[in-house]
Amino acid sequence: MKKIPASKSFKTKKESSESFKKRFSALQNLPRFFRLVWETNKLLTSGNIIFRLIKSGLPLLMLYIGKEIIDEVVRLINHRTDSHDYLWMLVGAELGLTIISDLLNRCINLFDSLLGDLVANKTSVDLVHHAAKLDLYQFENPVFYDKLERARRQTAGRTVLLSQTLAQIQDILTLLSLGAGLVVFNPWLILILIIAVIPSFLGETHFNERTYSLTRSWTPERRELDYLRYLGSSAETAKEVKVFGLENYLARRFKELSEEYYLANRKIAISRAGWGYFLSAIGTVAYYAAYVFVLIQTLGGLITIGTMTFLSGSFQRMHGMLQAIMSRFSGIAENALYLKDLFDFFEIEPTILANENGHTILRPIKKGIVFENVSFKYPESDFWAIRNLSFTLNPGEKLALVGENGAGKTTLVKLLACLYKPTEGRILIDGIDILDYNLADLRANIGIIFQDYIRYEMTVSDNIAVGDIDNINDKEAIQIASDMSMANEVIERLPNGFEQVLGKRFKEGTELSGGQWQKIALARAYMRDAQLIVLDEPTSALDARAEHKVFQRFSELIHGKMAVLISHRFSTVRMADRILFMEKGKLIEYGSHEELLNLDGKYAELFQLQAQGYL
Repeated sequence: MKKIPASKSFKTKKESSESFKKRFSALQNLPRFFRLVWETNKLLTSGNIIFRLIKSGLPLLMLYIGKEIIDEVVRLINHRTDSHDYLWMLVGAELGLTIISDLLNRCINLFDSLLGDLVANKTSVDLVHHAAKLDLYQFENPVFYDKLERARRQTAGRTVLLSQTLAQIQDILTLLSLGAGLVVFNPWLILILIIAVIPSFLGETHFNERTYSLTRSWTPERRELDYLRYLGSSAETAKEVKVFGLENYLARRFKELSEEYYLANRKIAISRAGWGYFLSAIGTVAYYAAYVFVLIQTLGGLITIGTMTFLSGSFQRMHGMLQAIMSRFSGIAENALYLKDLFDFFEIEPTILANENGHTILRPIKKGIVFENVSFKYPESDFWAIRNLSFTLNPGEKLALVGENGAGKTTLVKLLACLYKPTEGRILIDGIDILDYNLADLRANIGIIFQDYIRYEMTVSDNIAVGDIDNINDKEAIQIASDMSMANEVIERLPNGFEQVLGKRFKEGTELSGGQWQKIALARAYMRDAQLIVLDEPTSALDARAEHKVFQRFSELIHGKMAVLISHRFSTVRMADRILFMEKGKLIEYGSHEELLNLDGKYAELFQLQAQGYL
């Protein structure tokens, strides 16, 4: 068993003190959270607050009526009077308040539940929208991914903060009203009450902070646990897990990592249980000291039995309530820290802005696309994925990108689609930097099918409509796109045609072969009325004959449009007007197929090697 890494060890007293301050500073997130709740549903939020305000005054009123009932019973016994009207009026009032209290509780719980669901839904929607605005390279950064994972976990888990905070306000108001009653009879009871609760509060705060620190520091490992669980029990990975016999390796790795987390968490849990019992015992002793004090006053005739009941009941309620308030306050601070993870994610800004007031692409594009000394490297990396790349893609031209794996071809495509922002240089469309265009309009003019396209486990129709989601209900356009990509040959053989669910995740789903999936994915590119179509090895699962047929049809269908093709098959590459050969992010050779063969350089060498494979 591996030892827990030093980075996972618990914090020093100084660090704990700083974290303690950080926890309370996290309460600054509450106003923003309540603005979110208010914007989600004003009616439910208002109703919840009003019901809780009414509920906060009922305990004092019910205790006072209980006191009056006991005193009235004692008076009736001592004076032997026949008039019980006042007693039955008090009992009726107590019954009415009990019924109202139960109704308010149910309304509050209902509103909490409905608001919690709505807030979770809204936060999840906001998370999707914000994630879509961020830069692609951010998703390829593990630190960012940790932030995303923490934010994703908070969309549902932190909705309890709503009921916690509202219950806190409600209990504080009730506590103040009960406290006023105690002060009238004996102020010393309030002091005893505070002494009884503070130790437990400090203990809960300390251990909540340690739990949060552990959870936060283990975010990467928890992501790995989720990933290992996915690998070991997923339809997508089942084949290789069985063939390679990975189940023991995955189970062993999961067990090792999960036990490390268990041992770290167990240490906190044991300490929390021990100290919690000790500190709670202090509060219990203080409570009974106050109770004895009240009993002595009652036996001495200083207060009535009804008053004794009122004071002991008030003190008992206040003791439990103050303990709950202190404990809940620590929980609210903890949840506010988790909430900070969510808001911190929303504070992350993309470097590529939507530029809603930017230029729109001319139709048709007049001057083409120009790369001017474009270089790109990932933030905090010294490796240049693209270096000093310059070339021109003319209107109506088909350009093929050729090079070994890792040459930078896909990175070039991502720069072209404004998924990456050049580190140096610029990319121009009709003489205007692509960063100065309206981002949505720019991407609407570019249709891309990547080699790692997504296999959406949805209907065939939806899978194709993904290429132009605004036209998801345009059945004619979907039909035309499937004809153009030759996916119609696949669809005709499916039981439910365009309404057939693909994949095995859902009931009655049908799995396709790799080549069939690629034809469906290719149809997405035809769905969009794009001026530039990019195919990043979208036919790698097809045999050479089928790929040639697809690209031949592609050449006919995109007449007058620009295209960028990435393929390792030179029989396909030679269809392009010009070929750009890349190596280690740099342009090595550039020209038509014949020009590059005559150059007798690296392109010609690779072409001859591949040609010999067919001899």
